[in-house]
Amino acid sequence: MIQLDLIGIGTGNPDHLTRAAEAAMRLADLILLPRKADKAELIDLRRDICAQVLAGAATQVVEFDLPVRASEGAYLDTVEHWHDAIAECWAAEIARVLPDGGRVALLVWGDPSLYDSTIRIARRLIAVERISVVPGITSLQALCAAHAIPFNAVGAPVVVTTGRRLREGGWPDGVDSVAVMLDGGCAFTTLDQPDAAIWWGAYLGMAQQAIEAGRLADVAERIVARRAELRRTHGWIMDVYLLRRGSDLVGEGF
Repeated sequence: MIQLDLIGIGTGNPDHLTRAAEAAMRLADLILLPRKADKAELIDLRRDICAQVLAGAATQVVEFDLPVRASEGAYLDTVEHWHDAIAECWAAEIARVLPDGGRVALLVWGDPSLYDSTIRIARRLIAVERISVVPGITSLQALCAAHAIPFNAVGAPVVVTTGRRLREGGWPDGVDSVAVMLDGGCAFTTLDQPDAAIWWGAYLGMAQQAIEAGRLADVAERIVARRAELRRTHGWIMDVYLLRRGSDLVGEGF
């Protein structure tokens, strides 16, 4: 039988790895690394992490081509089919490399619990006897650290959502702080919230980290332009942002 460890590795900086993450990597018999055709730098980051952590360990590192999600069809349906395809890839590589069972690890950006489907995909693998999760630093933690800001206003909630939902539904009801992930379309530009503030960051914790902050009305277009330029330069981008409105902005300098 297979034990599967899902290891949060932070936002790409090897210094973000916890000791628990390093230990789990070194205990694994096999680490699976996904390749994306248009994001070579991402696999390079995972390779570098493995090279630094696994020196002297017996862990095998195997790369596989990540299936591509269908661009047409109902969103949830395409995601389900995509997850099935990914699970099939994992199962095939595990059966090939560890036919007698063993310990397998997957390296997950940020933390496996936050807007990541690795846990859901893992539950499709019938040969897995046990799933363990090693938490990691999330992009939201790295964002707040980069800007030296608190995640929430005093005694107040924060809604964590996606760019698609922000674009479709607008600012969520009942909250003044909104953290937005997975926003390739810059949904913040659709909001009628000129006095809200935004703290944005891309490649957080990495050498190419980029951040912007200010009143949404003042910096929205600058963020859009900078994001586009960074994507052209690096061929990919991972970014996240926090929006806030209300009296808690007093003293933020905007």
